[in-house]
Amino acid sequence: MKYAFTGGMILDGTKDMQPKAGLCILTDGEKITDIVSDRKVPAGYEKIDLGGKYIMPGLINMHVHLAGSGKPQKKQRDNEKLVKKIMGSALTRAVAYRMVYGFAKDELMSGVTTIRTVGGLGSFDTRLRDEIAAGKKTGPRILAANEGISVPGGHMAGSVAVAAHSTEEALAHLRECKKENVDIIKLMITGGVLDAKGKGVPGELKMPPEMVRAVCDEAHSMGYKVAAHVESTEGVRVALENGVDSIEHGAKPDEEIISLFKEKGAFLCTTLSPALPYALFDRSVTNATEVEQYNGNVVFEGIIDCSKAALEAGIPVVLGNDVGCPWITQYDFWRELYYFHKYVGVTNAFALYTATKRSAELLGLGDVTGTIEKGKCADFIVTCGNPLDDLKNLRSLDYVVARGKVYRDPKVKVNKRVAAELDKFLD
Repeated sequence: MKYAFTGGMILDGTKDMQPKAGLCILTDGEKITDIVSDRKVPAGYEKIDLGGKYIMPGLINMHVHLAGSGKPQKKQRDNEKLVKKIMGSALTRAVAYRMVYGFAKDELMSGVTTIRTVGGLGSFDTRLRDEIAAGKKTGPRILAANEGISVPGGHMAGSVAVAAHSTEEALAHLRECKKENVDIIKLMITGGVLDAKGKGVPGELKMPPEMVRAVCDEAHSMGYKVAAHVESTEGVRVALENGVDSIEHGAKPDEEIISLFKEKGAFLCTTLSPALPYALFDRSVTNATEVEQYNGNVVFEGIIDCSKAALEAGIPVVLGNDVGCPWITQYDFWRELYYFHKYVGVTNAFALYTATKRSAELLGLGDVTGTIEKGKCADFIVTCGNPLDDLKNLRSLDYVVARGKVYRDPKVKVNKRVAAELDKFLD
């Protein structure tokens, strides 16, 4: 189909974007074929009059787990046991795959046209990636890691990551990832908030440095980038020293860590969403222990500090909301942009740029998506209000366009309890 998007205020995805009026975006199939004057719309296009609404590049969520709903839990569950049960029969695997597909569709209908998955069920993520790319299913563009690599007792071991008992086992899983044609490799180097045993020690180092080094070296020889779950200063140092390409989450950095980021050419994926409930909610809401709340605040403040220091030092930063964690749904990525503005102190324009053009560049997709310009993929969202004025305008969309396909008045099913609690932290 050929479409002509007229009457819109274009936010192009660049760092200093400002609304541009009087222009028409022409698309043919998946591509933007031209951007012309509203007065020169050629024949043969279906005209979509945006009536002064705002059109911008689709969002890019850089840290997604498609296996999770984000539904709050009254108590911690045994994820390893649950996943083993789910993957134990053809019927339950089929049900789980439909669930994963539904979550991916929620990402799209909420304005996220590209996702980077960093730990999932079996090879579901690459399977879904290929079905979406082939037009068999509706969803965002996916860059997939499938199962991550952890260690026994490590973060997400046995659920969305395999537990490697040795470096040899870790390398064997890496080879399986290659057979599954993944796009990225994920390591779980430290623990997290919920598996810390005491106050002030979230992000305990779990993976031996020699295992990190071996996997990174072999992954790089295969042409893969390596992302790493890290929630402590020690973990960040170990990750960077041994070849990791992106730090997922982060922690309070020192001068050595900033130097390592620059030396290694690594980037930071900021994830404020999952730590915020544990840090800032009343414990009667989260059912968190005093230790979990304390550690949640340590991680939350550490991510903020790491983000600020990285930006000040010119280190690339992208955004992911670690979707699937409690209180973090598959349709709320816009909140991560809002938190980035509120707690890190960036402008709304910079938050939008980070979640579009900057992320596309660091994914190696800068010539494919991330901006509105001739030759790029037709990945757009349309909002009634101006996101430059208020990022909450991303909450409700009039259109989502993904690879040229138009979705009018997209809807998602909202968890009202989650929304009510999270909305308390909107100014």
